[in-house]
Amino acid sequence: MTDLDPAVPALVLRLDRNPFHHGTLGAVRSLGRAGVEVHAVVESARSPVARSRHLHRAHPRPPGAPEPDALVRTLLAVADRIGRPAVLVPMDDLGAIRVAEHADALAGRYLLPAQPPGLPGRLADKAELAKVCAEAGIPHPDTFVPASAAEAADTVRRIGVPLVAKWSRPWLLDPATGLRSTSLVASPAAAARLYERRTAAGSTLLLQRYLPERPHSDWFFHGCFGAGAVCLHGGTGRKELSWPPRTGLTALGRWKAEETVTTAALRLARHTGYQGILDLDFRRDTGGGCLLLDANPRPGAQFRLFTGEDGLDVVRALHLDLTGRPVPPSAGRPGRVFVAENYALLSAFASARPGRGVRLRARRGVETAWFARDDPAPFAAMAGAWLGRGLAKGARRLRPRAAPPPVHGTRPTPDPDTRNESAPCTTWQ
Repeated sequence: MTDLDPAVPALVLRLDRNPFHHGTLGAVRSLGRAGVEVHAVVESARSPVARSRHLHRAHPRPPGAPEPDALVRTLLAVADRIGRPAVLVPMDDLGAIRVAEHADALAGRYLLPAQPPGLPGRLADKAELAKVCAEAGIPHPDTFVPASAAEAADTVRRIGVPLVAKWSRPWLLDPATGLRSTSLVASPAAAARLYERRTAAGSTLLLQRYLPERPHSDWFFHGCFGAGAVCLHGGTGRKELSWPPRTGLTALGRWKAEETVTTAALRLARHTGYQGILDLDFRRDTGGGCLLLDANPRPGAQFRLFTGEDGLDVVRALHLDLTGRPVPPSAGRPGRVFVAENYALLSAFASARPGRGVRLRARRGVETAWFARDDPAPFAAMAGAWLGRGLAKGARRLRPRAAPPPVHGTRPTPDPDTRNESAPCTTWQ
């Protein structure tokens, strides 16, 4: 096992309200099993993560939308409770961005990677990422940033449909708007209407060439980078099941070498001087190249896939690096499989591929997101909450709804362009 410093605690930070974020649990277990005192900022004391035997203490996140000043106050208050400097591990983009922006205010209380305060935000911003890729010569889908509704519509006419529509800073989206971070547009009018909602979205609309999903086309990279953007530990994997199907997070992934993905990831880190943990999503185009779709300046939820023979993963590598300890070379385990049990089950049923389960056979072991023999309580809590949520949704769907009254003797009809606007699209969490 990698030799982490047990005198230095860690704080795992998650600002989103998803109680089923298995990456947070993975970070808690990874550090806790290595003898580190682990704290976590989570959405609720009832979170499945709070049930882990490897968690020393759960701390409540700020109520409502976490404004920067409130977040800093919360982190300083948590630091007072911990009582000594701790390694800070953000688990979502918003947390990573805010922590980097306010690193000076957190200095002395937390151990953080040394990098420009705006860099995580620039990589997470989808419009800025396109510029970075152009500067560094990294393959990226053709991306257009319209300056008006008319220009958005004209882009669709010129390029053709479908096009991918993205809000450049999805962490600013208010769920009350009903807007999705990524969607498909199937007409010029749909693109124009989306552009008109940019104020509600809180960021820039961009349109991107659509890369169709095909078998074995989705890849990802996880790495931890130290001074000089040197990769301390990392790996490439292939997404084999996702939830939602063909569009979402990795439900089943396999550690598999892909040189073009590794080359692009290392080039991105060197070009930007990135330090810390980086999660990248790629899609293979029809020409065989892998294009970078998304950059996340924090661990991906499936980071535990890339666990070496000695137990080293990117979160442990970060702790070692920030505490001044060397990160030893770690023998990789290509062929290893990661399964998020709840999402894999849904994806397998929805994809209507009953035989897909044979892919669980792995040469170098299977890492499950929730179930662990040494820590069963989070799985039980997740399963109970998941089942309860499913039953509640089913009851709502079965409940009869009153039909809307006709207007002037006509029945309202849905707008096909509006339906297409909200259709889920390719990868990109």
